Amino acid sequence: MALKNINPTKTAAWSALTNHFNNVQNINIKDLYKDTDRQKDFSIQFDDLLVDFSKNRITKETINLLVDLAKDIDLKDAIEKQFTGETINVTEGRAVLHTALRSTSEEPVLIDGKDIKPKIQSTLRKIRSFSNKVISGKWKGYTGKSITDVVNIGIGGSDLGPDMVVESLQFYKNQLNTHFVSNVDGDHVSEVIKKLDPETTLFVIVSKTFTTQETISNAETIKNWFLKSATIFDIPKHFVAVSTNLEAVDSFGIDKKNVFPMWNWVGGRFSLWSAVGLSISLSVGFDNYKALLEGAEEMDIHFRNENFENNIPVILALLSVWYNNFYNAETEAVLPYSQYLKKLPDYLQQAIMESNGKGVDRNGDKIEYQTGTIVWGSTGTNMQHAFMQLVHQGTKLIPADFIGYKESLYGLEDHHKKLMANYYGQMDALAFGKTKEEVHLELKFSGDEDKINQLLPFKVFEGNRPSNAILFDKLTPKSLGKLIALYEHKIYTQGILWNIYSYDQFGVELGKELANKLLKNQ
Repeated sequence: MALKNINPTKTAAWSALTNHFNNVQNINIKDLYKDTDRQKDFSIQFDDLLVDFSKNRITKETINLLVDLAKDIDLKDAIEKQFTGETINVTEGRAVLHTALRSTSEEPVLIDGKDIKPKIQSTLRKIRSFSNKVISGKWKGYTGKSITDVVNIGIGGSDLGPDMVVESLQFYKNQLNTHFVSNVDGDHVSEVIKKLDPETTLFVIVSKTFTTQETISNAETIKNWFLKSATIFDIPKHFVAVSTNLEAVDSFGIDKKNVFPMWNWVGGRFSLWSAVGLSISLSVGFDNYKALLEGAEEMDIHFRNENFENNIPVILALLSVWYNNFYNAETEAVLPYSQYLKKLPDYLQQAIMESNGKGVDRNGDKIEYQTGTIVWGSTGTNMQHAFMQLVHQGTKLIPADFIGYKESLYGLEDHHKKLMANYYGQMDALAFGKTKEEVHLELKFSGDEDKINQLLPFKVFEGNRPSNAILFDKLTPKSLGKLIALYEHKIYTQGILWNIYSYDQFGVELGKELANKLLKNQ
């Protein structure tokens, strides 16, 4: 069996964690901060990234015991198995090698005895050459005009990843307008095509099997729209595909030369690093796309080689397990303090919840403990005026990741100072709260003495609400790659800790099957 099969709750580390939790569950972050070295002791600096996890309900002993858990379930072995191409997606009989897509090392990765690195490199060269042709205007449409618009047609991992990255890297965009069509809702595709000129639009159809209902329905509708002003002989100039089904692509009318490969050792939700990311390369240029891959590779190397105590994805995964399995927190908030990252929570919802939303273990037995966390979020400071009320004063414990950048891209210093004051202020408010005494004093000084008794309970903040600060120097393609890879490795670590398979998604199937039955009966 590729992955070891260890029930975490049966390990010595879990027993020790349970005893430890019973002793410390009521500790207060405010009290822990009496240690003046706390921030330094609970932070990890990795190049342009600082992760500060000092505002958590943990002591050094908590971290040591959580690291023991990672060792008891042999996380190191699982990490090596992923990077070296073992069949860790056991239920589907596949390796899981999105890390190989961004690897620049000479170390071969073998699938069925063949090194996959040459294929990856030739695909990257094809992406570069194609992107350069389209961006430079050398690629012409059927009336001899250059391309102005690119439409990505895909769903799930073939949409969410590229869409999120293109949105996040708006600052680095070239002159091409990029659009995304995903939903089978006909109003979605109709709204997109009404803005387009068939003479200057390139369509990228992303579907491994070229049979995905939503994608093929949208592709056919777009093709029919296109053929109102063009002929079938013009299709090769305006449609390209990322797929493995060459026959279906050919019968659609796409030139074989314009097909980019997909491989079954890349899962959809981890595929933006492959040719699925073609629309990213078209949108921001190949050099920026390559920098995205480089950032991810830096995080890969860190995750693979760093001791667990200083390993950012491992620590974040262990903290998530601490709250999910011991404090019974059911959700986690992801809160980027950059409007560019507004689609990141949506992307992470798929990545995390489709991966770890599993109720049976690697034996196929029903699990008696909690697995996948529910992930949600939005951008700061918008969400401070929306759902943060519940995080601050509600009855639920919601650990939160605050993602920030030391520098803004357009350099509006006054704006950025205000943004970052809010970034730090929110985490301090969550951790330290406001006591009855502080509220009392505040009301007294504001001349509201007669209202003290009435308002006091409503203005108290309990605090002791955990958060992580994930702080980069600047939002660049490289730092974005690093951030996405960080969460990918956190997901895998959690799956290993929970003894589940993170890389299948059978839960997606039943609704589709029933929809198809209903369609046949109509």
